[in-house]
Amino acid sequence: MGKITGFLEYERVDEPYVKVEKRLQNYKEFTIPLEEKKLKDQGARCMDCGIPFCHSGCPLGNLIPDFNDKVYKGRWKEAAQILHATNNFPEFTGRLCPAPCEEACVLGINEDPVSIENIEKNIAETAFKEGWVTAHPPKFRTGKNVAVVGSGPAGLAAAQQLNRAGHKVTVFERDAKVGGLLRYGIPDFKMEKHIIDRRVAILQEEGILFETNAHVGENISVETIKADFDAVLLSGGATVRRGIPIKGNHLKGIHQAMDFLKLNNQFVDGLVEFEEVISARDKKVIVIGGGDTGSDCIGTSNRHGATSVTNFEILSKPSEGRPAHQPWPYWPMRLKTTSSHKEGVERFFSISTKEFLGDKNGNLTGLKTVEVEWIFKEGERPELKELPNTEKLWECDMVLLALGFTGAENTLAEQFGLEMDFRTNIKATTKDYATNVAGIFVAGDMRRGQSLIVWAISEGRQAAHHLDAYLMGSSNLPLKDDNDLPRV
Repeated sequence: MGKITGFLEYERVDEPYVKVEKRLQNYKEFTIPLEEKKLKDQGARCMDCGIPFCHSGCPLGNLIPDFNDKVYKGRWKEAAQILHATNNFPEFTGRLCPAPCEEACVLGINEDPVSIENIEKNIAETAFKEGWVTAHPPKFRTGKNVAVVGSGPAGLAAAQQLNRAGHKVTVFERDAKVGGLLRYGIPDFKMEKHIIDRRVAILQEEGILFETNAHVGENISVETIKADFDAVLLSGGATVRRGIPIKGNHLKGIHQAMDFLKLNNQFVDGLVEFEEVISARDKKVIVIGGGDTGSDCIGTSNRHGATSVTNFEILSKPSEGRPAHQPWPYWPMRLKTTSSHKEGVERFFSISTKEFLGDKNGNLTGLKTVEVEWIFKEGERPELKELPNTEKLWECDMVLLALGFTGAENTLAEQFGLEMDFRTNIKATTKDYATNVAGIFVAGDMRRGQSLIVWAISEGRQAAHHLDAYLMGSSNLPLKDDNDLPRV
């Protein structure tokens, strides 16, 4: 905990933002760090709550009251050691996690919760600034070779854990740079990519090998992987995108959100020219999908210089407060207004797209929608009902489809001979993360479907423990409830 009376003395303070008109001129992060005194005050708000329900909200089992207390006392290095004990990459989660821990914070029952995510980011940044984050290669090697396929947060976390156990780890990434969806799915204004490069450099110093432009199942055969490695962890992201099977979905100007975002990230990285991106400049953009990916499309479109940006969500508009059927400490589906929304967008809920409209040359010119409502009956799936006489035509030059993902590509599963579940994920349980083929393990989106970065890191850590036990008979790598304190 922090200060006994801290929650009574200090209000929650979040990092302020650079003004909209200024931050839209570039793709840099735009939060303004709090001074150390204010950060200590935020740590002081952590209550003597008896049972820290924030633990139940955190998939990693982060020792939140412990590092809050250290921040309050100004003992930043100890805070960093505590945080790294359960989280390999707090600089990622401190920027990108939706903070389920804060929704489970006891103080959040009747006040603003402790600003756990921002404290976490500042612990990580302080650790890097002070030089406390250094490479710690293992003292011995087991002689075992492990392949990790996919370099997103699950793969990176598993690779570091397995390397700590002494195995020789090679990470295969099909793109040109390491990071997976962290690099090519998250806009730089949410996390600049030098943050990834900084951490990957540490992993390389520790002895982890990275093979980029290495698409297992394509330019590297599954047979080669089986022959060269004692065990394999599959940790690719969920990349099979949802589309809209309606009339006109072939028109020029309709794009998948991840194609739009990936090209823009490559432009920011200097890999492509702006002429090669899917540009929203001077266009009337409609983003279909109200989640985080849709929000990222909104922020990117505004930075391109779109004429207007509109956002459609088929679900009903959530309440701003916690819904009655989602009581504390559960995750609530409340209205989320992101920094990108505040940069300029008109949002519409309970709206369904019926048809895309185009000209004789096959160019998108607009779309047709209808208002909908959801009918809920106990014990039955929700029913979507279109409301009569609510059809409307919308003019637009570009549509971005941010409708989520149905799972990972199943090519690898087929080539390895792996069983799939009914949701097209590779079948494995949290008991051991093992597939039906001996020596092949799976973690992250490929096992659980599209999910959060914090779940990916957690699954990578857990899978590493079980893969290590498979190779060695037992494992000293920590599980979620076994939090020793390794060096930063």
